[in-house]
Amino acid sequence: MCSVTLKPAKEKRVYSKHPWVFRSDIDRTDPSAKPGDIVSVFSSKGKFLAKAIYNPNSQIALRIMSYQDEPIDRDFIFRRVHEAIEYRRTFADLQSCRLIFAESDRLPALIVDAFGDVLVIQSLALGMEQFKKDIIDALVEEMHPRGIWERNDVPVRRLEGLELSTGLLYGNVPDMVEIAENGVHFYVDVKEGQKTGFFLDQKENRAAIAPFVKDKKVLDCFTHTGSFALHAGYYGASEVTGVDISGYACEFATKNAVLNHLEEKVRFVEANAFDLLAEKSRSGEKYDVIILDPPAFTKSKSTLENAMRGYKEINLRAMKMIVPGGYLITCSCSQHVLPQMFRNMVMDAANDAKVLLRQIEFRTQGKDHPILPSAPETEYLKCGIYQVFSL
Repeated sequence: MCSVTLKPAKEKRVYSKHPWVFRSDIDRTDPSAKPGDIVSVFSSKGKFLAKAIYNPNSQIALRIMSYQDEPIDRDFIFRRVHEAIEYRRTFADLQSCRLIFAESDRLPALIVDAFGDVLVIQSLALGMEQFKKDIIDALVEEMHPRGIWERNDVPVRRLEGLELSTGLLYGNVPDMVEIAENGVHFYVDVKEGQKTGFFLDQKENRAAIAPFVKDKKVLDCFTHTGSFALHAGYYGASEVTGVDISGYACEFATKNAVLNHLEEKVRFVEANAFDLLAEKSRSGEKYDVIILDPPAFTKSKSTLENAMRGYKEINLRAMKMIVPGGYLITCSCSQHVLPQMFRNMVMDAANDAKVLLRQIEFRTQGKDHPILPSAPETEYLKCGIYQVFSL
């Protein structure tokens, strides 16, 4: 077993149980250590700290697998996969669920989503890629899926020295899978859809809108395949408009509306949400509820300032379009936008819009995307539900 020794004082991150060690924190490494190896991590004083995946080509050079000096092998992978799925069995519908959430399940950079009897897997670190067969075997033993599909077409893999790839890993996978979420049915394109095909992290937040949309006129911006919009329709909204810049997404969302017999009151418009909000605001159109669930506006701290301007713009425009006493449901999945930063942006937008907000709930991702308090990066989703009043 090769070893890696950290620089003096750089072991604090490991002691705090953060699962990453950066390349700049490493003092010396065994010459025989290769990218993707499991290594023993030691403090500058020679104390054992952890077992970790090593990749000197990545800024995150060490991804911790265990704080115990134990073998990281097939049995270890089987135990961790079992623990992750067993946790979700306590509360989740395993036909519509994130089964493994990377570092939060102590399986770094590994994502597994379940859609019906099909599993979709992403492996974003070189070391985990080398356990792919063990991971697949463990998933088959736990879930007995119809098929497992690989969605390793994520550019971040290149930072790990990995190729981009998609394809069948086990069994057979249809072009389209149907799932049910909170009673609403959706088609999921696991082969070509965004990320793994569907955004499961908002499942509990979509259920939370039920009391606020009944008999209401609703606008859902950045609707993707219609998840929030169709929940609003299912929960009794009188009229729902979903907006997305992608024509394909709007067509897909319309199919989902038909699937739920909601096509009469839930419609989808292909448009840039920024432009549509500006146009509707100028025309004086009003809504009872506006939902903002945009894609991440920033992937790095260097573009955070621009991202915050974008968030403020859409929130300000939405606030001006909501009838007094109506509701704003506003989200951000940008990891670099911290919860308090997001709250501050919402308040700034309210001040500029000259409205008073009453916070009803401030939520995060669902329980199948658990958060490590020691790793703030794992708490990435913000979802605020606010009532809007005129001043």
